[in-house]
Amino acid sequence: MNGALHLIPVGLGDAPPERWLPAEARALAGRLDTYIAENAKTARAFLKLIGTARPLQEITIHTLSDKVDAAQIKAWLEPIKAGAEIGLVSEAGCPAVADPGAKVVDAAHRQGMTVKPWVGPSSILLALMASGLDGQRFAFHGYAPVDATERAKQLRAWEQHSARHNQTQMLIETPYRNAAMFATLLASLKGDTRLCVARSVTTADEWIVTRSVSDWKQQPAPQLDKLPTLFLYLAR
Repeated sequence: MNGALHLIPVGLGDAPPERWLPAEARALAGRLDTYIAENAKTARAFLKLIGTARPLQEITIHTLSDKVDAAQIKAWLEPIKAGAEIGLVSEAGCPAVADPGAKVVDAAHRQGMTVKPWVGPSSILLALMASGLDGQRFAFHGYAPVDATERAKQLRAWEQHSARHNQTQMLIETPYRNAAMFATLLASLKGDTRLCVARSVTTADEWIVTRSVSDWKQQPAPQLDKLPTLFLYLAR
């Protein structure tokens, strides 16, 4: 029997799993007995939500911390050679996309193992889809600099690149700093740059709106505090 590393998306927030994960993927995730996860507690919460074929305490969860080296990852994947199936999950959304799980996938490929991606939510792609901005050319930067001066400088540099290459720029922020990031975006970007705010994608608090920076300045600031949010912009 051929083994495989299964890349299984988890939820982006508080929403029923049938809304964001297909039935076949839920069934597969529920029968696996070994997982690799960035956080074991989050992985157990995901498995409890979808339901498992065996008690949670009988499921092995390897924690992918910063201290885990290539040799350890290789050892975790070794059972796949004998036909085992192992799941890889992220803290939220799709594993290995803007996620440390990518090094696990790389290790599997280096050993000639089958890697199986499963359909599920990616906040990056869902926000891009709903933004109305350029979906052909885009860049996800992760976090901007924390220092206010450096942050504004970086946002303007990305804006210049966006205008030059017609490329959508995407970033995230620690949820409690979302309001400050939004204010910095309005203060740093040109008035005709299109800015999308995508909050709490796939949850009951989902709110995705795209306006020009000038128009955003005429509206009350959105409620973003402590809510996962992506910011996307496209310059002219």
